[in-house]
Amino acid sequence: MSAELYIGLMSGTSLDGVDAALVQIGKGELQLLGSTCLPYPDDVRAAALALHAPGPDDLHHASLLANRVATLYAEAVDDLLDLAGTEARHIRALGAHGQTVRHNPAAGYTLQLINPSLLAELSGIPVVADFRSRDIAAGGQGAPLVPAFHDAALRHPAEHRVVLNLGGIANITDLAPGKPTRGFDTGPGNMLLDAWIQRQRGLPYDENGAWGARGTARESLLAQLQAHPYLQQPPPKSCGREEFNIGWLMSCLNGSEAPEDVQATLVELSARSIADAIHAHCGTPDAVFACGGGARNPALMAALARRLPNVKVTTTDSAGLDGDSLEAIAFAWLAQRTLHGLSGNLPAVTGARGERILGAVYPR
Repeated sequence: MSAELYIGLMSGTSLDGVDAALVQIGKGELQLLGSTCLPYPDDVRAAALALHAPGPDDLHHASLLANRVATLYAEAVDDLLDLAGTEARHIRALGAHGQTVRHNPAAGYTLQLINPSLLAELSGIPVVADFRSRDIAAGGQGAPLVPAFHDAALRHPAEHRVVLNLGGIANITDLAPGKPTRGFDTGPGNMLLDAWIQRQRGLPYDENGAWGARGTARESLLAQLQAHPYLQQPPPKSCGREEFNIGWLMSCLNGSEAPEDVQATLVELSARSIADAIHAHCGTPDAVFACGGGARNPALMAALARRLPNVKVTTTDSAGLDGDSLEAIAFAWLAQRTLHGLSGNLPAVTGARGERILGAVYPR
């Protein structure tokens, strides 16, 4: 298989923007050639948040947002091509995740908003999109999909590794030597942390975890949050804002809590739910490699290290893969799998009836 260029495009549940990665993929080869991030404008983030709950004229607003996301993706592609000094004609395809606004695999659907035809028209590059629906059609959760890529890129023959994606939702991939790859969503990553500081201070996220570090975790509140039914469910499982949102958090508060103590408690909720999931389903790995925005939160990483005292807790950067770009790289890899007729899911992770070729192709 000769080397080809792909661009992966990802906008996750954190709603912070579009991550784009230019990747060269060939037989036994995967090389990141460039990456960029395009922040979401405030109105796009607000529109995506609004569509997580039923509202008037949803179809119209969803269609408008799908067009806007496609335009932003195209802008990120242009920026990345300029940075890398290459042209659209050299790119085999874009792997475009879209913006998740609803995730309900129990009802047989998941919805990632993007207009792939518009993206192909604007970029002049074929687009692969709608990666999750085929897995759900086969009885799976449609998520997480990145464990298949983690298996290909980060598995080690002797070291027991867990890859932790700290996005809005946290998910883990268990890479135990000699054993099948497993993975699932553990629960909240940055989602509640971002929602709380936005509500209290008007900020999109807690930079370096500094505000939460000023507070004290409240055990009684933490126990109430940890009682969420999702955290007790066995894998395969996946979740989103349907389970963990500001409304649910507010229902657990009595109004007397100091805001920074709530933030500190949410740090502990993310760390404990992740560590509990690792202990319950992965045993004691040699190392946890974190990626995503939460890997840049020292308070969260320190809380994880305390909960995993006999495990090396580090980032995927130390394994040679840029943690900020890892999910975008994964969707470039998934697009390549689609175009070559190769499966992109892991049934042991998603619960699907078997391996499936994922995604739909939109020609340029």
